[in-house]
Amino acid sequence: MIDVAGAVAVEAIDEQTRDRPAPEHAAAGVRPVAAHYGDPMREQRLLATEVGLVDRSHRGVIAVPGEERAGWLHTLTSQHLAQLRAGQGSELLVLSPHGHIEQHAMVAEDGETAWLDTEPGDTGGLLTYLEKMRFFTRVDPRDATADRALLSLVGPRAAEAVAVLGVTGLAEPDALPVPGPRFPAGSVPPRPSILYDVRPLPAGGWARRVRLGVDLLVPRSGMAEVVGELTAAGTPVAGLWAYEALRVAARLPRVGFETDHRTIPAEIGLVGSAVHLEKGCYRGQETVARVHNLGRPPRRLVLLHLDGVTSDQLPTVGTPVTVDGRPVGFVGTAVRHYELGPVALAVLKRSVPDDARLMVDGTAAAIDPE
Repeated sequence: MIDVAGAVAVEAIDEQTRDRPAPEHAAAGVRPVAAHYGDPMREQRLLATEVGLVDRSHRGVIAVPGEERAGWLHTLTSQHLAQLRAGQGSELLVLSPHGHIEQHAMVAEDGETAWLDTEPGDTGGLLTYLEKMRFFTRVDPRDATADRALLSLVGPRAAEAVAVLGVTGLAEPDALPVPGPRFPAGSVPPRPSILYDVRPLPAGGWARRVRLGVDLLVPRSGMAEVVGELTAAGTPVAGLWAYEALRVAARLPRVGFETDHRTIPAEIGLVGSAVHLEKGCYRGQETVARVHNLGRPPRRLVLLHLDGVTSDQLPTVGTPVTVDGRPVGFVGTAVRHYELGPVALAVLKRSVPDDARLMVDGTAAAIDPE
């Protein structure tokens, strides 16, 4: 946690949250992150209109060195990574044989190692899968969470703020258009479905341009120095509550929050970022292709407006969404947004119309049609 006056740790507020280091990482000295620094609404405005530094060092980190790492990750995951080069990043999914989402990771390639950062608590499951699939491939995946920490500069001035650390000219994310159903073979370029610009930091680690700003993966031993440089240059800190509010408003899902045991990528919008529709040869590929060709995934991700809910009444992850007493989906992340008020991401049956009269835990809810 960034050592700033007023910091309130996430776990001090919600003992059940997933936003805490996994037990093995806590034992290795990975500290909890801050929910806020005294004024969550002001922190949201900063992230939405300027820039703020968010401690996301509770995320897990897996290092994958080895000369065959790109082709190996390409064959195991949903992303086209065969030619991933130094200075490039992307996203990937590990799916079940039936196409259900099991793991999600952000990727950054530095020329020697592919770095994967994952949801808190998911590192062990992803690393176990990768180790089982090594066979005779020249790769050596390891848990690097105790050595590396993720920070995020969030907001429209993020690229300007990171210049203090010696990184300039970061390109915006480059996403391929999602083709329509039954698209002709060869119409999707053989490259990651989304590319993130990755640049080395002079003091070690790297910066990655992403949709909400710039991620920084830095050595934990140098984390305080990076934070000090940024705050001395005028970048304020913001807590995870503010980050989550902006993520929800941007309709960006998190695995474990906007997913359950049967979620497939098309239901929550991950085909445009973490799935390459033409690479083939990965576990769950048949389901992904069939659903895309039919053009109608069984569920969809929506933004809900919650009527008359206070901050201490926000529904928890997994709370049912009902119509006339009949379950039609579940709530993912619920937040109080500084402009939108109480809102939540939810996964609903596709048949639920935008004007449906929804109920969430006894409270009326309405779909934001975008």
